[in-house]
Amino acid sequence: MTRAIHPFEALMDITARPSTVFVRGEGAWLWDDSGKRYLDFIQGWAVNCLGHSPPLVAEALAAQAKRLITPSPAFYNDVSLTLAKALVDQSCFDRVFFANSGAEANEGAIKLARKYGALHKDGAFEIISFEGGFHGRTLATMSASGKKAFEPLFEPKVPGFRKARLNDLASVEALINANTIAVMLEPIQGEAGVWPATDQFLKELRALTRRHGLLLISDEIQTGMGRTGKLFHYEHAHVEPDIMTLGKGIGGGVPLAALLATAQAACFEHGDQGGTFNGNALMCAAGLAVLQEVGKPEFLKSAADAGLFLESELQKLSARHGLGDVRGRGLLLALDLKLPIGAAIVAQALQGGLLLNSPQPDALRFMPALNVTREEILQMIDGLETILTRAGTARLVA
Repeated sequence: MTRAIHPFEALMDITARPSTVFVRGEGAWLWDDSGKRYLDFIQGWAVNCLGHSPPLVAEALAAQAKRLITPSPAFYNDVSLTLAKALVDQSCFDRVFFANSGAEANEGAIKLARKYGALHKDGAFEIISFEGGFHGRTLATMSASGKKAFEPLFEPKVPGFRKARLNDLASVEALINANTIAVMLEPIQGEAGVWPATDQFLKELRALTRRHGLLLISDEIQTGMGRTGKLFHYEHAHVEPDIMTLGKGIGGGVPLAALLATAQAACFEHGDQGGTFNGNALMCAAGLAVLQEVGKPEFLKSAADAGLFLESELQKLSARHGLGDVRGRGLLLALDLKLPIGAAIVAQALQGGLLLNSPQPDALRFMPALNVTREEILQMIDGLETILTRAGTARLVA
């Protein structure tokens, strides 16, 4: 017997969603089922690095789907080999393992570090991560995360994660012991409100890990693939990690992620790691199309310039309305609101056809497509200006 339930009820209720239903996207814009258009400065949480439904990704998927989708991970396929070689050629790493999500890539990084400890450091297994960090929603990646809301959930967590404070080298050094095998961090903590590790801290952290024979794991799920104006964030500080994870932007909107490691750190043995869909030709075709576009020097320069322009416009907006600092790098920025009014701004922006994100009550996070135009940035600023001017902080709080 068919039950009369609303489609909304058919989906498991795991987050508060507005009733808006999106049906089409193009570049910086989304359309809902009523035909209303929205300017999107979330882009799937930095996933759609080339905007919604970019033709080059759609064409790569269509062409690949006609040729080969997946032969099984027990066999090589030409597209995954080509993408792996391209990633190695453009990074400091030697080996690539493809996954389907950032959490899965980070889970693989944790396993790889523990395997390395078992082989080379008398079974060392502890990983130092950071307060405020976010590495995913598997049990191990939640355990590695420093998100307060995760602390009471799904106990008991996976043991072996000790939390230091970002940009505080002494707090890291104080946690190192005989069981420590790695330090894991996001170069910019996105979910915490876009808090960057300084270049100096990253350099000192790299020196510290080398002194103690520890692996350095860089979670570039959000910062990688041109998001900060360079292909990978580690290039800013000229600090080369032993392990790096990529997700979100690498697929340009499709489920693709990657675990990269140096030859020394890449110590998995046969049977240690796998996954039914990992490295499938269809998703790798999308990733290859994205990398070929985003990896162009002129594209990266354009994205960096757009980031500087967005930062400048946000700073002007902040000055006009008495708000706080703008922090972040490239096209991953946050505006400090000084007050817990983020959710109210996001709700009013949605009504006005603008999609914004508030990762913390007192901050807005901006993650537009990397090919966002100045005109689109100014449209977003105008929309946010209207909200701040019309409502004022007093009404927003109320």
